[in-house]
Amino acid sequence: MEAREKIVIVGGGFAGLQLARTLNNKRKKVMVIDKVNHHMFQPLFYQVACGRIEPSNISFPFRKIFQRSHNIQYRLADVQQIIPEQNKIITADSEFTYDKLVLATGCKTNYFGNKKMEKLTFGMKTTQEAISIRNHVLLTFEKLISERRRTDDGNWNIVIVGSGPTGVELAGAFAEMKKDILPRDYPHMNFNDLKIILISSTETPLQTMSEEAQQKADEYLKELGVIFMRDEMVTDYNGDFVSTESGKTIPANNVIWAAGVTGNIIAGINPENIIRNRFVTDRYNRVKGYDNIFAIGDIAHMETPKYPAAHPQVANVAINQGKNLGRNILKKNLKEWEEFEYIDRGSMATIGKHRAVVDLPNLKFQGLLAWYFWMFLHLMLILSVRNKVAIFLNWMWSYLNKDSSLRLIIIPTKKNNTEQ
Repeated sequence: MEAREKIVIVGGGFAGLQLARTLNNKRKKVMVIDKVNHHMFQPLFYQVACGRIEPSNISFPFRKIFQRSHNIQYRLADVQQIIPEQNKIITADSEFTYDKLVLATGCKTNYFGNKKMEKLTFGMKTTQEAISIRNHVLLTFEKLISERRRTDDGNWNIVIVGSGPTGVELAGAFAEMKKDILPRDYPHMNFNDLKIILISSTETPLQTMSEEAQQKADEYLKELGVIFMRDEMVTDYNGDFVSTESGKTIPANNVIWAAGVTGNIIAGINPENIIRNRFVTDRYNRVKGYDNIFAIGDIAHMETPKYPAAHPQVANVAINQGKNLGRNILKKNLKEWEEFEYIDRGSMATIGKHRAVVDLPNLKFQGLLAWYFWMFLHLMLILSVRNKVAIFLNWMWSYLNKDSSLRLIIIPTKKNNTEQ
């Protein structure tokens, strides 16, 4: 019998998972390697950070996903190096060989080389980071009420840097939390002095969306009481004060960095084939200079006539690149492979209850209908029926009661292993 081709996929995000599902139970040996044991639905991380939903509702263990697969294996490992000449990858504890290697390592928060910002602020690209934001924000209020510190000195402000969908959605959620939830949890505290501050390097929020969406998002932020600092650049943060390029200083203990992403590069690929921390690929997602190494999703830099500066780093691109590469790998003849062509299905963002903006190719709308559309689409994209039901029930409870019971502070304890 002909030996089955071994395909190793590094990364189980939208791109890697979609590729694996396309190859599921086909005549290929597939191994998915990831440094965490679950797939994460990143568009709803902000709701974990604000205590709206549980992390488990948007996290899906790989072993559960592939439980009924006959050809897919999963390994928990952090890939540290690629050795293309030997068709081998190296992890901290072992090494794996491959016939085809697919890099789907996605992105991490981009701090633009500012190590202090990286250390003192919170990103939101993993489940752990979303939980850390929730813990830190809630601990701030617990400390304030215990220490009986002044409520108007700004030390409990929530500052969000970056006005893309993540920043805007976080600002809206925290503004509603300030209005509807915190006063009931802490009845003896004055939350009028708590400020939700969104700092943007652009004139309007949601700069990549339509002008109508930008204007409406700006209006929604004002309605919610979010302070929108436009055309402003953050230059420093010392743990107590945020400094801006214009000379402003903003007191804050809670600073969330949502100002950009950068690719998770793995050593071993020729640096000449890396642009802005993304692997340069052809239209088949093959990394330039290699016959059997591919890159898909956020980590891939593919230039096309429609996207001469490469595709946007969004979930829809990743999902469709995973599907396209999977279909190509299953074809027996390379001549039958199809080039990837991205069809933009639109973009959307929600800014609190009944406030959302939706840009479709031939239709743009905002408000209540957009909010329902956003909820329905995200609910449909959740993997399992159980998780869909859990999220729907949490949303309905929050909608009817303007409350949530998920504000848990969960901090791991360090076990003392010293000998007696």
